[in-house]
Amino acid sequence: MTSSKVSAIARWGWLNRLFDSETVVYVVKRLLQALLTLLLASALSFFIIQLAPGDYLDTLRQNPQISPERIEELRQQFGLDRSWIEQYGRWLWRIVTQGDFGTSFVYQRSVASLLWERVGATLLLAIASLVLTWAIAIPLGIVAAVKQNHWSDRLLQVISYTGQGFPSFITALLLLIFAQNTSPLFPVGGMTSINHADFSPFGRILDVAWHMILPTIALSITSFAGLQRITRGELLDVLRQDYIQTARAKGLPENRVIYVHALRNAVNPLITILGFELASLLSGAFIAEFFFNWPGLGRLILQAVLAQDLYLVMASLTMGAVMLIVGNLIADLLLKVVDPRIRLENIN
Repeated sequence: MTSSKVSAIARWGWLNRLFDSETVVYVVKRLLQALLTLLLASALSFFIIQLAPGDYLDTLRQNPQISPERIEELRQQFGLDRSWIEQYGRWLWRIVTQGDFGTSFVYQRSVASLLWERVGATLLLAIASLVLTWAIAIPLGIVAAVKQNHWSDRLLQVISYTGQGFPSFITALLLLIFAQNTSPLFPVGGMTSINHADFSPFGRILDVAWHMILPTIALSITSFAGLQRITRGELLDVLRQDYIQTARAKGLPENRVIYVHALRNAVNPLITILGFELASLLSGAFIAEFFFNWPGLGRLILQAVLAQDLYLVMASLTMGAVMLIVGNLIADLLLKVVDPRIRLENIN
């Protein structure tokens, strides 16, 4: 057998092993399911939006300087003269064949370019909030579980209930008042300072981070409170299991019992939550962005909803569904990494 044939067999053998692996099969299956989910979600969202009274052109009709002929011209240009099913079909066909999510009525620009300009700022805020939330909530949840019924546990429970009881907009308002009373310690407008371009590269990073402090806190407080309580509850459930009592009876150090045996099993439900956290942070970011004038997707989408900018709203809803699907897929794969005993085919 020649060396070329041997290398070819080795190459195809590697491909066979790759496609036979449980993980690849699971990912492919989930992606195929995601296509159907996105189709149904986009269709449902489109027809719900259409049920709202009026359309984008209603605002233009109130302007006496715009003639009825121009209104009719715009109506045909935007495709609003067609039936709902035809509008949805044409929008979906352009996405599949051209990757075109349509043109914004308000901005007269490609919807994809508008979202691309803003998605970076929103992702930056959401990821920073996610990291901050998990970095604080998980350790405090462990402390609350280990010190159950201790004064520290009761204090953390009060903080947790208070954090969950405050709506996000109230938290944002309180932070704005705090910033006003401590001015100019914390900036509250925009993503950068006026003289941002004059800073060094490292200075620009610090400038953006400085502007992120308050909106990140506003976005994190409610998530932190819920995650800390869930961590405490899951860890307490695991600590009551028989194998934990057996490990203690064998004389294992308490730290090893908690951080190696108990926490490893308690973390699985938290990883499952991670998939929903990313999507919820992206959808909930508009409150922080609105109050702190952050140039992200939240404000753009809110304005699109108010103006009934159909294709911009549809693209944003589709993107939110994609983030939820991707987040859940990442969470499932992380579960497999953390606990090799878990079989992906058994995850619903």
